Amino acid sequence: MDLGLTGKTVVVTGGSKGIGYAAAEAFLKEGAKVAICARHEEELKEAAKTLSQYGPVYYEAFDVVDAESNYRFAEHVNQKFGSLDVWVNNVGVSGPKKGDEYDDEEIDFMTGVCFKSVVYGCQAAFRYMKKQHSGAIVNVSSLAARCPSAGRSTLYGPLKSAINNLTNTFAGEYCPYNVRVTCIMPGFTLTPAVKRTISPEELNMNTQATLLRRAANPEEIARPIVFLASSAASYMTATTIEVSGGRSMTLNPSFAYDRLAAEQK
Repeated sequence: MDLGLTGKTVVVTGGSKGIGYAAAEAFLKEGAKVAICARHEEELKEAAKTLSQYGPVYYEAFDVVDAESNYRFAEHVNQKFGSLDVWVNNVGVSGPKKGDEYDDEEIDFMTGVCFKSVVYGCQAAFRYMKKQHSGAIVNVSSLAARCPSAGRSTLYGPLKSAINNLTNTFAGEYCPYNVRVTCIMPGFTLTPAVKRTISPEELNMNTQATLLRRAANPEEIARPIVFLASSAASYMTATTIEVSGGRSMTLNPSFAYDRLAAEQK
């Protein structure tokens, strides 16, 4: 299937690793031109170097929590590639904190990275998509928006839930300009950060609660992102797609596995 992405310009924030890197690679393989950004320049530079084997890549290091930096990046991408067709907001931060442990500085930091960055990304993208009268914005939320973790990064789920709502709000504002805004809710994904911090016990707990009995690879989240940005999803906006392997969708996720085990005895 031709996804209509050949020659399109795609921005992926947080594109130096994990889901963002996998999405950038997937877009490039569809014939798109890709711009990635992140805070750490060396990681970003290395990622861009590797990604460039698949097609044109532009990178820029900056803090996506800063509005003007987002606007400048969008301007530079438009100058570099001549258009801005897709913007993927893929930045977030988590951490082991209970709700009563956050202070003002930490609340502001979490809100900035997980929510304000998405607002600014949408604003930056819309400045150019409005003029083109076309475009697609894909926001990366999290399964935590539906199924938050008590006692572990308490603010993460509520902020990701806000992204789901923001997606529908911006979709309602941008629709006259033929700009679609959609959202994806990834489940438990083996990104470099997760691999670095997950314990065997926590990994087992997460997979046991998932109908497919495993974590996702970043590439499995990237492909739905590419779909939502493509012409194959041209009649989709104000939509959030969950890609979680069926995490916490039944009260007895082990039922079918137990039955199969009994049948094989």
